[in-house]
Amino acid sequence: MIADGTTMNHLKTFILLAALTALFGGVGYLIGGATGMAVALVFAGGMNLFSYWNADKIVLKMYRAQPVDEQHPNAVVRNYVADVRQMARDAGLPQPQVAIIPSDQPNAFATGRNPERAAVCATTGLLDMLTREEVRGVMAHELAHVKNRDTLIMTVTATIAGAIAALANFALFFGGGEDRERPGGVIGTLALMILAPMAAGLVQMAISRGREYEADRIGAEIAGDPQALASALQKIDAYAKRIHNPTAERNPASGQMFIINPLAGRGADNLFSTHPATVNRVRALAELGAMMGVRPRAAATPPASAVPVTPRRATTGVPTTPIEPRGPWG
Repeated sequence: MIADGTTMNHLKTFILLAALTALFGGVGYLIGGATGMAVALVFAGGMNLFSYWNADKIVLKMYRAQPVDEQHPNAVVRNYVADVRQMARDAGLPQPQVAIIPSDQPNAFATGRNPERAAVCATTGLLDMLTREEVRGVMAHELAHVKNRDTLIMTVTATIAGAIAALANFALFFGGGEDRERPGGVIGTLALMILAPMAAGLVQMAISRGREYEADRIGAEIAGDPQALASALQKIDAYAKRIHNPTAERNPASGQMFIINPLAGRGADNLFSTHPATVNRVRALAELGAMMGVRPRAAATPPASAVPVTPRRATTGVPTTPIEPRGPWG
């Protein structure tokens, strides 16, 4: 049944990626007619190939990820690396690249086109704010994405969806006027600007939400502690809403890769909300913990008054996130 579920998951993903590519072609058609559609489809195919071979490099460079190993001078980072490597061995996975991201927002993601070339990343904020058991739970979730081969699909989808949103903005400057060769005219351009990013976001939601529940389940089994992951999700969700992630705001389509939505939720950010509600994920993990005989822990979510509105000082030895202008969505 697990194999059948994985096959259906990959089939569904293939269909959705094909839909994104078709949408990309439709965007090109509305902007430049048949020629524009042909160019857009060629560009979409090129992006798929480029993303396939360079998915990990694209994302790691975007977020300024820094590889770390067990020789790192900070004990928190050494424990983080050792735990990831131990859990990867236990899960029967090749050893992934382990990295940290200089961001005060607690979060994590995995990337790479296959388990042999995977990378898992945690922010400095995550390592500073969570207990070792909670960090293990989060990174087990990311290893589950690697095990399920989700990382390639999520990265390619983010790349195409981001390009569609860029094309929609491009249409603002080149899609108007009375050009008879351009279908739709001004109305088509306005519809394009509104519907293309929305469609891309909806497809991303269809791809990502079910995968998050599955990664939670498998990650809890890898770490052997569903309650640690549940506790971590509650903490991350509380802090991520208050601490800005400038890189994610500038590249909202990449938000689907994180364990918790890194976007502030203003304006068009909501189109890229690809994560299930944290309360539902915690409930599912509590049920799994009961089945595994793990006793529930006290609620981990700090009260709103206790959540800092300014970034915490990092203790991982990595510089804190510099103050940067907010992205195009706010």
